[in-house]
Amino acid sequence: MKSPEPDCVRRLRPLLLALLAILPGAALAQHVASPAPQNSHAKSYGDGWECDYGFRQNSGACVAIAVPANAHSVDSAYGSGWECNRGYHGSGANCLAITVPANAHTTESDYGRKGWECNRSYRETNDTCAAVTIPANAYGVDSLFGRGWECNRGFHATNEGCVAVIVPANGFLERDGTNWSCERGFQRTDASCRAITIPQHGYLDDSGGSWKCDWGYRKGVESCAVMIVPAKAHIADSGADWECNRPYRRLEDKCVMAQMP
Repeated sequence: MKSPEPDCVRRLRPLLLALLAILPGAALAQHVASPAPQNSHAKSYGDGWECDYGFRQNSGACVAIAVPANAHSVDSAYGSGWECNRGYHGSGANCLAITVPANAHTTESDYGRKGWECNRSYRETNDTCAAVTIPANAYGVDSLFGRGWECNRGFHATNEGCVAVIVPANGFLERDGTNWSCERGFQRTDASCRAITIPQHGYLDDSGGSWKCDWGYRKGVESCAVMIVPAKAHIADSGADWECNRPYRRLEDKCVMAQMP
C-alpha cells in the first residue's frame, strides 16, 4: 500500500499546477518579437528594425522628418535629419536666404561663418567686401586671412607698404627676399658687413661667419695660443683641448693616477 500523502503536499498541489500552466506561456511571450512599425525595414545586420530614409524612431514608431522649405533631408541617425540648401542658412527650424554682399559668393558650407566669402582681391569688413589696395612693389595673394598682398622680392612689408631691402657691400639678399646676410668671411654688424680678422694659426670655419684655431691651438678673444699639454696627456680629437692618458684622470691642469675603487 502507498503511504498517505502529507497534508502540506496536498494543499500545495493546486498552486504548483497553476504555476506550471503559466510559466510556458510567459517563456514563449519573451521570445515573441514586437512587430516592425510602418515605414521601417529590417536591419542590414543583427536583429530588429530601423526606420526608412526620411523617418525617425519615436516611441516605437517611425515618424516622418519635417523638412522645412529650402532644405533637404540627410541620411543620418543624429541631428535634425535635414540641411539647408546652398544659399540658405539654418535659423531654428527654418532655412533663411543668405544675404550675399557685393563682390562675394556663397559657400557650400559656412563652417560657423555667414555662408559667404569675399571674392579674390576683396576682404571682409563689417559684413561687406572691400577691395584690397595693393601697394607699390607688391602683388595680390588668394587668401582669406592676412593683408591680401605680399611684397615683391627685395622688399619687406611695413604698415605703409613695401620698403626696399638695403643690402650693404659684401652682403647678399637671402632666399626669402625680405632680408640679407653677409658673404663668407664677413660678419653682420648693424647695417653693414665687417671683414673677419683671422689671427695667426687660425682659419675660417665652415659657416664662413667665424674662425677657429689650428690643431693644437686654443682660441682666445682675438688670437690662437699654443696649447700646453701636461705630462701623461695628449691632444684630444677636437684639436682644441687635451685629455689624460689612461689610467690617469684630469685634475685642473695636470693628470693624476686614478684611484681604484
